[in-house]
Amino acid sequence: MTDLDDAYALCYERMKTHSATFSKAFHFLPVKQRRAVWAIYAFCRQADDIVDDEGEMFTKRRKLKAFEQQFDQMLVDKDVSQPEWLALKDVFNQFHVNPLDFKDQLKGQAFDLRTKRIVTVEELEQYSYFVASTVGLMLLPILAPKDHHALRESAIALGKGMQLTNILRDVGEDLQRGKIYLPLDLMNEYGVTEEQLKAGVVDQSFIDLWEAVARKAEHYYDQSLEQLDVYPNEAKFSVYGATIMYREILQAIRMEKYDVFSRKIYVDDQRKKEILAELRLTKDEHRQPL
Repeated sequence: MTDLDDAYALCYERMKTHSATFSKAFHFLPVKQRRAVWAIYAFCRQADDIVDDEGEMFTKRRKLKAFEQQFDQMLVDKDVSQPEWLALKDVFNQFHVNPLDFKDQLKGQAFDLRTKRIVTVEELEQYSYFVASTVGLMLLPILAPKDHHALRESAIALGKGMQLTNILRDVGEDLQRGKIYLPLDLMNEYGVTEEQLKAGVVDQSFIDLWEAVARKAEHYYDQSLEQLDVYPNEAKFSVYGATIMYREILQAIRMEKYDVFSRKIYVDDQRKKEILAELRLTKDEHRQPL
C-alpha cells in the first residue's frame, strides 16, 4: 500500500473502533467517498479525544489550539506526512469541502471545554449545530457533490438530531465528567433537579423530560429526510441508514426503561443487521427508502 492508503486505513480503524454505527451506515458508498468519510471522521475524533481527555483544562485548551493550527498548516502545505492530515489533505484536493465547517466544529469543541452546564434550549441548539451539524456540512460535498448547497438545512437537522440522541444516551457518562447537557430551563419545566440526575433517579418527571428532548431529536430526523431524494443514489442509502440507525438508539433506551445512568445503551447487533438487510433489499430493488 502507498502512504496514502495506509493513512486512510488508519482513519478507517478509528471510525470502526469508535463508531460502528457510522462505519456500517457509510458502507454503501463508493470507495472514494467512503475513504473521505473516514478521514473527516478521524479529524472529528481527534478533536473529541482532546476535549474528553482527563487532563487539566489549560492543557486541553492548548492542545485544541495546537490541533487547529495543524489544520491551518495542512491547508497551505503541499507536502503532509502525518497520516490523518495526509488523508484529509487528499480529501481537500478531491472535493469542494469548506474549511469553515471544520473551523466551526473546533469552535464547538472549544465551547465544550468552557461550559459544564447547558442553560437554555437555544444554547443546546447552538451547541448541537457546532459539534454535530458541522459534521454533516463537512460530509455534504462528498455525499452530494452537485447538490450540497441545496442540502444544507437537511444536514444541519440530521446533525442536531444525532447530537440530541447522544446527549439522551450519555446522561450518566456526562455526569461523571461533570457535564449536564439537558438544558436547565427544560429541567425546571419538568421538575427534574440536578441532585435527581446525580442520584440516577428514573421517575416520571425524568421520563417526561427525556421524551421532550427525544421529540426534538425525532423532529430533526424527520426534517432531515424531507430532502432525501436530492441525494445521489449511492449516498441516499448511507444517509438514510445513518438516520434510522441513530434514531433506533432512542427506541433502545425506551426498551431499557430509560436507564441512561448505569450504562451506555446501544442498538444491538441483531437489530443493526436487520436494518442493514432492509437497506440492502431496498437498494437492490431500486426503491426509494421511505
